[in-house]
Amino acid sequence: MGRKIEFDLEKALDRAMHEFWKKGYSNTSLRDLLKVMDIGESSFYHLLGGKKELYLQCVQRYNQQVSGPRIEALEKASTAAKGVKSFFKIILDDLEDQKTPRLCLMAGSLGPDVLIERDIEEYVLATMHQFEEIFFNRFEQGKKQGDLSPKFDSRVSAQIIVTYLQGFFRVVRVLKSRKEMERQITLLLNGLDLN
Repeated sequence: MGRKIEFDLEKALDRAMHEFWKKGYSNTSLRDLLKVMDIGESSFYHLLGGKKELYLQCVQRYNQQVSGPRIEALEKASTAAKGVKSFFKIILDDLEDQKTPRLCLMAGSLGPDVLIERDIEEYVLATMHQFEEIFFNRFEQGKKQGDLSPKFDSRVSAQIIVTYLQGFFRVVRVLKSRKEMERQITLLLNGLDLN
């Protein structure tokens, strides 16, 4: 008798994350998830609880795997300005990979079809706030190190960048080239005095 192949939950979660990332929450059906995860419906509900619970796990996974390296680049650079530039460089590098969906999974999570789910709404809004705090703290650190002016408005600058990112990921599909995206980012950073 042949050996039974064990279900690899980690790989299945990665595949589900990419499916949600490509199609969005509402456009990803249970059938799509079962197919890409290679799992039966009863096993799906037993292991994962349902689509909403799986989506929440996938967004958390996305933040670890995709947002994590971007934040690390922001925090580890020698100056705040270099950190923000490194952060955006990783985003642009990711977007050049044909396997990477153009819309950020977090930006896609800000739609009413997702935010109607209370658990997801709480996580997404808390993550967006946390993201703003990461930028704010990096700017405050830059002020203490002397690479940003003491008058630099860390709070508003952090809010502007987080807001810009949400819009950026919404329109990135129609931006034609990396150069066009780089011009926008450079203008934004110059306007914030992060050059």
